[in-house]
Amino acid sequence: MSELARRLQSRKPKTAIILGSSLGSIADAVKDPLVIPYGELPGFPVPKISGHAGKLVVGKLGGKEVAVLAGRAHPYESGNAAVMRPVIAALKDAGIETLVLTNAAGSLKPEMQSGAIMLITDHINYSGMNPLIGQHGDENFVPMTDAYDPALRDRMLRAASDEELHLHQGVYCWYSGPSFETPAEIRMFQIVGGTAVGMSTVPETILARRYGLRVAALSVITNLAAGIEGASPSHEETKREGAKAADNMSRILARFCADA
Repeated sequence: MSELARRLQSRKPKTAIILGSSLGSIADAVKDPLVIPYGELPGFPVPKISGHAGKLVVGKLGGKEVAVLAGRAHPYESGNAAVMRPVIAALKDAGIETLVLTNAAGSLKPEMQSGAIMLITDHINYSGMNPLIGQHGDENFVPMTDAYDPALRDRMLRAASDEELHLHQGVYCWYSGPSFETPAEIRMFQIVGGTAVGMSTVPETILARRYGLRVAALSVITNLAAGIEGASPSHEETKREGAKAADNMSRILARFCADA
């Protein structure tokens, strides 16, 4: 039994939510919270990037018990694409069945402006990394067709509709970071069918599918990507715009959990 499973005691969440940059306020909406700092959970990487608190909050969201992870470690912090593997493994061991991933992302579509929320339907891995490299066993040949579970996507769309919020849909491109993309790279992502670009989520999705978890994912659009309408993204902009959209994201997630 993992330390996380032991600490949860009688609590039995089936859904976990990983919060992206500056979305940590969503954890404040959890009722009757049990708060565990990452530093108290073996293998949980303590984030070193501002906008990621590094704590796990277990309680009620939308009337259902959930585990909310306020912050993540990114592969660009250590060069390790599998940095979140101990986290995903511990969630699986604790009985989690569904993983909802959120992030802050740049828009590749001028019509999808800051403050929009996008449901991820698929991804493109441009990073050159994979969290399963170096692992052995047939279970690592993970199929990625419908990695973002169609039934969960339908539930997320219903949740947004019930909250009278528009939810965009599109393909998320994973760029390693931490430097932002060049305008030329952004033009390439547009050509190959990308809708938004960011520096996370894809490795967790691959790991979650490796462990048999169902996945849904949402991006908060915090900026237009480099070169679009003269945009030049910054981390400060990401944090500022992400925080502005946190309330709408929280409403969608609470409704999504309530419908579980």
